[in-house]
Amino acid sequence: MPSSKQFPEIEPGPGERLNTEMVISESYSSREITIPLHIRRGLQDGPRVFVTAALHGDELNGTGAIRQLLSDSSWDLHSGTLILAPVLNILGYERHSRYLPDRRDLNRCFPGSKTGSMSSRMARTIFDQLIEPCDYGIDLHTAAVRRTNYPNARADLSNPKCAEMAEAFGAGIILDAPGPECSLRRSATDHGVPTIVVEGGEVWRMESAVIDCMTRGVLNVLRKLQMVDGEIDVPIKQTVISHTKWIRAERGGLMQMHVAPGETVKKDQALATNCSLLNEGQNQLLAPFSGVVLGASTLPSVKPGEPVVHIGKLGTRKQTNAYEKRSGNDSIQQDAIEQFSSSVHVTAPEPITDFDDVDS
Repeated sequence: MPSSKQFPEIEPGPGERLNTEMVISESYSSREITIPLHIRRGLQDGPRVFVTAALHGDELNGTGAIRQLLSDSSWDLHSGTLILAPVLNILGYERHSRYLPDRRDLNRCFPGSKTGSMSSRMARTIFDQLIEPCDYGIDLHTAAVRRTNYPNARADLSNPKCAEMAEAFGAGIILDAPGPECSLRRSATDHGVPTIVVEGGEVWRMESAVIDCMTRGVLNVLRKLQMVDGEIDVPIKQTVISHTKWIRAERGGLMQMHVAPGETVKKDQALATNCSLLNEGQNQLLAPFSGVVLGASTLPSVKPGEPVVHIGKLGTRKQTNAYEKRSGNDSIQQDAIEQFSSSVHVTAPEPITDFDDVDS
């Protein structure tokens, strides 16, 4: 079906493409602050979809995925309109920062306000001119600084259209949650634009396995919406996770990881061991339940309370076996596991001879 919404800015004609910019604010010198957009329209009517990246200015894997989509000539948009925004937080991007110059998180400012702070006004402009005129959305992210994430889709599965997109994306792991208050994803969905988030990798890098996963997933969603020809390339069965937990350090010191993102763990399995700078007072962190490692710290040292490993709970052994079988048959996910093993130095746990604690 054609979109029932009106796009407020210039839109290309049927079968045309347009590179343009959207004004989102002004600088101290009264110059326009703009973000780049690529708008592509099919010959036939259809839905309007946005794909955004770098909402946090240091998260670049999504930007790399959009660049790959733009350079890939193997697909063609035959219906609907696709809007690609490789960098939403242009001010953070130019400073290699997650945040805007006023230290606000743009992804906690939506839908924004026309009379609020600079961040809130920027969010309102983006929401009014880019987000709300669309019918569906995909927002690409990485982990926060000093962490890395295994590729996963995040969606409010109580919304049928969000569930449909998350499943079609084919990341393999779907986290069922509505998203934080005032995030782009939650605000868009609440305003009738079903939107999913895809997380993968770490800041300040473009990681080939994550970019491949994101590129494949975006095209899968476009095929599901009948905007692009071809078969959807997704795992036979995906893993839905509704409960996750960050395992945090109990002691300060050096940290040795025993697991990497993408791996499965059993209850009471050793996740990491930390000790003093003189290798005294060893403290081992154990898995509180069986699950899959969604993310991990990339720092070799910690303070008490800092996050170390993020685990998604797998309810049954059958679910664990299904995840392991599926990820083993997916070359992109295997590449991701190998790449993350190099980002997080992993060794087998050794017998602890100087116990302070074992924490689970």
